Amino acid sequence: MNTSHHPVAIIGAGLGGLTAARVLHVHGIEAAVFDLEAGPEARTQGGMLDIHAQDGQKALHAAGLHDGFREIIHEGGQAMRLVGPDGTVHIATEDDGHGERPEVDRGELRDLLLNSLPDGTIRWGRKATGARPLGDGRHEVAFADGSAITTDLLIGADGAWSRVRPLVSAARPAYTGISFVETDLYEADTRHPRGAALVGGGFFISLGDGRGFLAHRETDGSLHVYTALRADEDWIDTIDFTDHATAKAAVLARFEHWDGGLRSLVADAETITPRRIHALPVGHRWDRVPGVTLLGDAAHLMSPFAGEGANLAMFDGAELASAVAAHPGDTEAALTAYEAALFPRSAASAAESAAGLETMFGEDGLERMTAFFTQGPAEA
Repeated sequence: MNTSHHPVAIIGAGLGGLTAARVLHVHGIEAAVFDLEAGPEARTQGGMLDIHAQDGQKALHAAGLHDGFREIIHEGGQAMRLVGPDGTVHIATEDDGHGERPEVDRGELRDLLLNSLPDGTIRWGRKATGARPLGDGRHEVAFADGSAITTDLLIGADGAWSRVRPLVSAARPAYTGISFVETDLYEADTRHPRGAALVGGGFFISLGDGRGFLAHRETDGSLHVYTALRADEDWIDTIDFTDHATAKAAVLARFEHWDGGLRSLVADAETITPRRIHALPVGHRWDRVPGVTLLGDAAHLMSPFAGEGANLAMFDGAELASAVAAHPGDTEAALTAYEAALFPRSAASAAESAAGLETMFGEDGLERMTAFFTQGPAEA
């Protein structure tokens, strides 16, 4: 087995892992990042993200990339519409350019981070298959290609099904009861004017009877849509998603009496992809294990209904890297400080996400979300 040693190893080149590597680099600390994808262009990186002032943007400031972030903001992306199943618009707000949650394309944000790192920082095509302790805080990580690394500081930034997490926790993500079916409608204004007019220029929500549509206007003019519904965990397995016509019919059967414009977000789509929504237990934490820690979804996978996943991952990465820089030569002090703040922060956001799921996909989800946007969140 070909084995190399890296003082700091980050498993996962998502937004959190890249932010950690970048902030370490800012402080003069070299890190090696290992990712299962073949390269930076191996797949599309998903839709729009709203980057929050209190966490995601703080991480970008720590990374020295906030000016670059401002250059890729999707102007108009903070507009929002909330619509009922009959197509009636209940809330409509415009983007005045002063909101604290500007929208960016996930792929462009990832590129900003990738391009800020020294050449060779990312080792592509390295799918982690397991990790084990070697003693004295050191760990070994094995990869599917037969290679392995050893490291003094192992950072698990490898997402929901993390191969690093078992070193610190036996917890596994559980199905939340919500399934997504993602669709894309390209060149929306010209090819899909009905859907484009309905969604508008920013974020779009339609809710009712435990289901709904969540959509974004992308920077390329396409619509990226998440059709969401309460469903048994095996519901997706009953549908042949390789046959788009059959899959669309199965999804639309759950929206039989909804407005035709809303149904067109599935019926007229060029792509269709299923995804179950999983989450770790709210308040997930672990005892301090020498030489290893987690960030992002590996640490606190939650449903997307508070909009905090990417923001927290980036903030985790920045906070962890800053703690390492603040405790030179004392990894355990750095990880203790990082985790002391990580656990309550992630627990609060996970609870908010779980509550958001129940709000949006309850029987009165439309009414409760209308109240939220007009009156603010209810007092606990």
